[in-house]
Order: sequence, then structure tokens, then C-alpha cells
Amino acid sequence: MVQLVESGGGAVQAGGSLRLSCTGSGYGFNCMGWFRQVPGKEREGVAATYGGGVTYYADSVKGRFTISLDNARNTMYLQMDSLKPEDTAMYHCAAGCHETTPPQSLVSDNYNYWGQGTQVTVSS
Repeated sequence: MVQLVESGGGAVQAGGSLRLSCTGSGYGFNCMGWFRQVPGKEREGVAATYGGGVTYYADSVKGRFTISLDNARNTMYLQMDSLKPEDTAMYHCAAGCHETTPPQSLVSDNYNYWGQGTQVTVSS
């Protein structure tokens, strides 16, 4: 059974940083990603990694967020810098996708496994 658990969310002022972690069982997936969701809106793809280190980012976070993997710790990270109020959302990690090629790697329906999420709140 695959289990993904996120941590590292919290409240921060605009311009600040947070690092999210996603730890779980069953690593060795063909791809993994981070998504975020605000109540009343669709889940949005933020960043993905596949093919042993290839990364892909949404335009809204490019240059500010960095996705990485630590296979020894079975953990995926999302380093978030220069945070903005519009980054406020519930952040979920996902693993195991049907299609790794962008932009599919940032499409939520493309993924098989999900964590419960961790809240990020950025104040102005």
C-alpha cells in the first residue's frame, strides 16, 4: 500500500520561505509532483520530477520553487522562496503518473497516489 505524508506547511509573510516534505512508502515511481488547491478552485500543478531528475514547473512558480528528491530518505521536497499571498493553498504531493511528458506531469488526473496535504498561508 502506498502512503504519502506531507509536512512543512505553515504561515509565513510575503517574501519568506518554506520547505515542504513528502515522505512515504513505495518510492521508485516514474514521476512525482506537487499540487495545490484553494477552496472552490481546481487543483493546480506546481512542480514535477521524472526521468531520474528532470523537473518541470508551472510558470507561476518558476524561479521561486525547487522540487527535489532524496531517495535515501524516501522523501521529496518543495523549497518555496519569495512566497506571495497568491501561493496560499493546501499543498499535496502525488506519485505514479500515466504520462511523464509535460504538460501532463502537472495534470492531477495523471497521478495515481496522493497525500492528505499541508496548508501554506502567506500573508501580505
